[in-house]
Amino acid sequence: MSSAHPSLALARFAAELQYEQIPAAVARRAEDLFLDWAGSVLAGRAGRPVQAIAAFAASMGPQDGPAEILGAAAGSSPYFAAMVNAAAAHFAEQDDVHNGSVFHPAAVVFPPALALAQATGASGREFLAACVAGYEVGIRVGEFLGRSHYRIFHTTGTAGTLAAAAAAGRLLKLDAQQMLHAFGSAGTQAAGLWEFLRDAADSKQLHTAHAAAAGLMAASLAQQGFTGAQRILEGAQGLGAAMSQDADPQRLVDRLGERWALAETSFKFHASCRHTHPAADALLAVLASAQLAASDIESVTAHVHQGAIDVLGAVTDPRTVHQAKFSMGTVLGLAATRGRAGVTDFETVLEDAAVAAFRAKVRMALDPEVDAAYPARWIGKVTVTTRSGQALHGRVDEPKGDPGNTLSRSEIEDKALRLAAFSGAASQAQVRALAAWTWQLGDCARIGRLLPRQGGAL
Repeated sequence: MSSAHPSLALARFAAELQYEQIPAAVARRAEDLFLDWAGSVLAGRAGRPVQAIAAFAASMGPQDGPAEILGAAAGSSPYFAAMVNAAAAHFAEQDDVHNGSVFHPAAVVFPPALALAQATGASGREFLAACVAGYEVGIRVGEFLGRSHYRIFHTTGTAGTLAAAAAAGRLLKLDAQQMLHAFGSAGTQAAGLWEFLRDAADSKQLHTAHAAAAGLMAASLAQQGFTGAQRILEGAQGLGAAMSQDADPQRLVDRLGERWALAETSFKFHASCRHTHPAADALLAVLASAQLAASDIESVTAHVHQGAIDVLGAVTDPRTVHQAKFSMGTVLGLAATRGRAGVTDFETVLEDAAVAAFRAKVRMALDPEVDAAYPARWIGKVTVTTRSGQALHGRVDEPKGDPGNTLSRSEIEDKALRLAAFSGAASQAQVRALAAWTWQLGDCARIGRLLPRQGGAL
């Protein structure tokens, strides 16, 4: 793929991608990621920040519409449905992640794609092609922006606008030039800063809500002839120049059509920030192999990459459930005391004295090997010192959920069932029906509601 004009090459790929060009394994992986996303949306529907965004959408949008807000009786316009579903997807910290770009694609790709597919009557294959386009674009934009970007900016909010525009533009059948304009309009709206973590603010849900809605708007405007910057990514005053110190335009076109970045995406096993997962898995491995209890442990050192310190280091004394999910000590405390860090565990963690005591025993330390491997690989290493003075070392090269240690379809379905039960936004029967439908998504003639208002077929 030509690198003379990376933005145009990426736009052409997104506009012209056909379902038949997508390897069968990648299409099936997209189906897996879709069900995983739906479970995350259902889990997040009752979250207070999500409810605030849903109330805003209800006050601004139609009382009903062709696009589904998952877990709600009424639909809305594609714009507001995408906004609410994107906010909900990122609430429970169970949505997918691509390691190399440090980006959560599902939260910003599926909401605009589903909304437009339902509004336009797109087929399952058209929907999947659009979603794959969104993943491929968003992941490459995240990789292009690099490690320096992530230190300040929440990549899912920034690269997410381009990912959403790609998925929406593909469903709106934009040509390459229109898609490029959509990228320009999406990129100029890209936003999302990590400062919110210090205050336990609600901004993380706003990041995904805005990215999904802004990307959909950018694609819709391009369809109407609205123009955008032609080199929004690599230009002299584009995203790379503004938001990165190590932007690499070659990453935008890395083996387009040959390397399927969607297949590299990981599922999140623990209901916490992904930066905590490698250490949590390594600690669980030590506890199991040495048959230790939390009371046997004097201290734990999590050997991490700099990105983990940049994000998690801001949370020293978690005061909210969401902050707890970004606290290394809290997550390791849950792993040690309960053997897991699931979505329901965080609801009671702030009142758990045992977890608080364990949190005080945990520290993070920059590890050269772990840092050099990041972000392509997220290695988990811990050193556990027991009360008897013994030093034990744990290591996990592929955390649970990574492509080499992935979830099976039955595990994905079980996860979706747990997430739906957490919020009560859908019944177990509804989730099982949705799963059965998802595994045949490529054969669907027309995308309808995922959760029918009054039962019935999908």
